Amino acid sequence: MADLSEFTPDQVATARGLVREAHAHGGVVPMDLPRFWADQDIAVRDPFGKDIPQVPLNIFWGGEPVFDELGQVLDLWRWDHDEPWRLALCRAYNDKAEAIIGRRILNEQPSPPPDRQYPAILGLADLFEARNEWNADSQSWWLHQSAHDEDELKALLDRVGKRDVRGFILPAGWDQARKRLVDMGLKPPLYRSQRGPVTFATSVYGVENLIYLLLENPDLAARFRDTIQAKMLELARVLDEESGYTPKTAPHGFTFADDNCYLLTPDMYEQFCFPILKAMFSRYAPEPGDWRFQHSDSPMGHLLPLLGRLDFTVLNLGPTLSVREIRQHCPRAVIHGQLAPFTFSRNDEERMVCEFLRDVEQGREHRGLLFSPAGSINNGSRLTGMRLLMAAAQRFGRYDR
Repeated sequence: MADLSEFTPDQVATARGLVREAHAHGGVVPMDLPRFWADQDIAVRDPFGKDIPQVPLNIFWGGEPVFDELGQVLDLWRWDHDEPWRLALCRAYNDKAEAIIGRRILNEQPSPPPDRQYPAILGLADLFEARNEWNADSQSWWLHQSAHDEDELKALLDRVGKRDVRGFILPAGWDQARKRLVDMGLKPPLYRSQRGPVTFATSVYGVENLIYLLLENPDLAARFRDTIQAKMLELARVLDEESGYTPKTAPHGFTFADDNCYLLTPDMYEQFCFPILKAMFSRYAPEPGDWRFQHSDSPMGHLLPLLGRLDFTVLNLGPTLSVREIRQHCPRAVIHGQLAPFTFSRNDEERMVCEFLRDVEQGREHRGLLFSPAGSINNGSRLTGMRLLMAAAQRFGRYDR
């Protein structure tokens, strides 16, 4: 039996009762599915809403759980490169989802034909000469270092600083392709998300190298930071212009994914990262309700006071943090969490419900909780587990009682 000592006796008893009920019905706990989805659709639009009926859930996304659910070997490379196979799995998964949770949740639509897609555009990693390579063991892309010591970093920053971003990132034949696709009503993609400053910098220069750089050569660290910031702003501006936007008409919002931010002390973070996020948000998310999002599934509670100063509106932070801690520093942020991803993927049913009850209790007064894994949804996360959490939300996550 799982260790549930961190939860209250009432939370444990409630969780065990719901799980027993699910098992008594073949793993599919009884609930009012049409009502759940009607209430979910209302609540998810504004998790802070005064009149929302229940805590909304954000557990219905991601393709990785398909594999274990359907008895398939995890193969994310094929998932990305064999579309007929992927769509067949999505349809089979959705058949199960429709029966268990009442909706088909994965996209079954094929990609647009090649003549309706833009040619590939290079990004910030390419500007910094970092090679992106698929790692079969981890089933993920790895960004490789492009500088290994201070001399190499200085030379890299010299080259990056001189690069014309538009000429570098846009492929041959871009102007003709852009005109044809714009005439079809298809705008080019915008640049509104980025691997966060620490994760990006440690990929380009190495973890230990970056930390020593910040401690021993703050001038070069500042140059590294300023070059990243300048090229991010330029990259966003170029792609805005290619889409026909001006600074006044460009869509707002920016997203960072910075798992490695926890490696820095608050002083280091404020020195290296804070100015980059501040600049991007000032330019691309300046209004109170704009999307200012960070994903960091790491133990980075020591940085929460700094994140609070950036006035995030959406946060998805690591499971070692609590709803209460995050809310203390980020009062306006919708909290995507704080379900531990491996609690979900290991189908630890009693703990899943306990974590839900804990988070609802901590978030009830201020609302703004979108109950979600504090990180990714991993293979092993089951449709019956989704249904269990849906039933928990319907019974114990009501705001209208």
